[in-house]
Amino acid sequence: MSLLRIALRFLCLLVSFAAIGALPAFAQSSEPACRPEMASYRLPIQRVQLAKDEVRLTFIGHATFLIETPGGVKIATDYNDYVRPPVTPDIATMNKAHSTHYSNRPDPAIKQVLRGWDPEGKGAAHHDLTLGDVRIRNVPTNIRTYDGGTDYDGNSIFVFEIGDLCIAHLGHLHHPLEPGHLRALGRVDIVLFPVDGSYTLDQEGMLEVLKSLQARVMIPMHFFGGGTLERFLSRTRDLWPVERHGEPSITLSKAALPAKPTVIVLPGH
Repeated sequence: MSLLRIALRFLCLLVSFAAIGALPAFAQSSEPACRPEMASYRLPIQRVQLAKDEVRLTFIGHATFLIETPGGVKIATDYNDYVRPPVTPDIATMNKAHSTHYSNRPDPAIKQVLRGWDPEGKGAAHHDLTLGDVRIRNVPTNIRTYDGGTDYDGNSIFVFEIGDLCIAHLGHLHHPLEPGHLRALGRVDIVLFPVDGSYTLDQEGMLEVLKSLQARVMIPMHFFGGGTLERFLSRTRDLWPVERHGEPSITLSKAALPAKPTVIVLPGH
């Protein structure tokens, strides 16, 4: 037996003894070693590093997504007290319609809390800022009030520009988009849109919004049970292909976008 083989076998024995406490603490290791069962022994779980042109989207549930940039910036959309991502975001966007879309007690560690309405009621909210490798801006929209009136500029579509990608979160959209909205939005590559068809815009109206945006990736949110989602998808059957993913996270880049507009369904609450 060669000296190298002897040394490797001896090293394996040392690691095995360390795992059962037969060696002093300084000899213990949390790295995977010769025994297969040690491959996950006390190892930290790390997410795959994004390439410079990639973005990771994770559907947390309801209208909340976690958006992660190559530079490590984390964004939570429609941040609220009920459905939150497992990490503290650097940026939290909110909308006003219901308490499941905003929080009066956001985590104080969040660097930027962006409300889609003016809390002082003086008009529309205006956001246009850059943090790390993401630019965030908003396009104000109106919402219905509980008594049937209109709360002008009560919500916002938030737009996230990350590298060559432009992501729009429609929030609690209550009405069709007008030409002025479309001009303000510009090109949208990925749109996150509500499909409940009652609390927000009706499903036929939402289809028209999507047709006007022509985003290459369309990800539904804000649905109550599978029936609501399936009713919407049945309306898209002759319009766009549908992809159903088994994981709530998806990594996207400009170069890898579908050749034509595609609905991508991510599992979520």
